[in-house]
Amino acid sequence: MRKLVYGMNLSLDGYIAAPGDDLGWSEPNDELFEFWLERELAIGVFLYGRRLWETMSSYWPTGDQQPGATPAQIEFARNWRDTPKVVFSSTIDKVDWNARLFTGDAVPEIARLKAEDGGPMRVGGATLAAAAMRAGLVDEFEIVTHPVLLGGGAPFFTALDSWVNLNLVETRAFPGGVTLNRYETKR
Repeated sequence: MRKLVYGMNLSLDGYIAAPGDDLGWSEPNDELFEFWLERELAIGVFLYGRRLWETMSSYWPTGDQQPGATPAQIEFARNWRDTPKVVFSSTIDKVDWNARLFTGDAVPEIARLKAEDGGPMRVGGATLAAAAMRAGLVDEFEIVTHPVLLGGGAPFFTALDSWVNLNLVETRAFPGGVTLNRYETKR
């Protein structure tokens, strides 16, 4: 059975994007980018909602060819292209870059994928992750908190039907006051 991980950069008040989908506040320093690269290299399948898919696929297919791309960014782009992806959307017709489109109910499909053998999966996109959280499918949360208050935007967490008890398994500090807290779901 695969592990399902939900992790993103978020503001101190719990948002993954400011109003207007502004991500400018979450630019990673080199050490944080290396952390995300290390985590992404371990992922067997990326699960994306439409909006995060559009963000990722607008940059990372050629991220290794951008002027000034660091070795970590080059490796991240190559890994992103090579890693299988499932995009959950009923509003787009086509995906590329080693991805397949799923237009049905996301929860049963995520549960089916999770039941397979293979490396961990990462769910990305607040709406898709919210559905996976409400269904009790998320095994691990990687919360990278930036010292900024946004006051609104896209929340990392959504309303849940019941409590989710967690075990803290890692804490780490990064330059600029950024912190990681990694939790596993108690089962």
